[in-house]
Amino acid sequence: MGAKVPRNFRLLEELEKGEKGLGAEACSYGLENGDDLLMSNWQATVLGPPHSVHENRIYSVRIHCGEAYPDVPPEITFISKINLPCVDPRTGKVEHARLPCLAQWKRDFNMETILIELRRSMALPAHKKLPQPAEGSTYS
Repeated sequence: MGAKVPRNFRLLEELEKGEKGLGAEACSYGLENGDDLLMSNWQATVLGPPHSVHENRIYSVRIHCGEAYPDVPPEITFISKINLPCVDPRTGKVEHARLPCLAQWKRDFNMETILIELRRSMALPAHKKLPQPAEGSTYS
């Protein structure tokens, strides 16, 4: 088994990828505050997939990477209101048990893995026509 990459190296790698836009085109992410030395709090956006009720919408998401990340998945909370089965309708928090990549978390997954999976979830036939809250509405 290879050496485990320390949390901060791993997060620096993700930061660089996110800032340079090297990740998936429909997702972007970066540190909420450049002075966050622990690199715990991130802000991300997910572009709603085409041919769905989410088309042309941009969803804002907050990501919190705890001290045990990447051994433990981060906490993901939508800032923009969204109607998806894996998102708590009151708080916007993504429920780990209801999103496959969080439920079966692996150390080599990263923030982008989650953002892509959330976008994929929006595009699923069962979800792509779900009525959505008014555009621009947010969880308080």
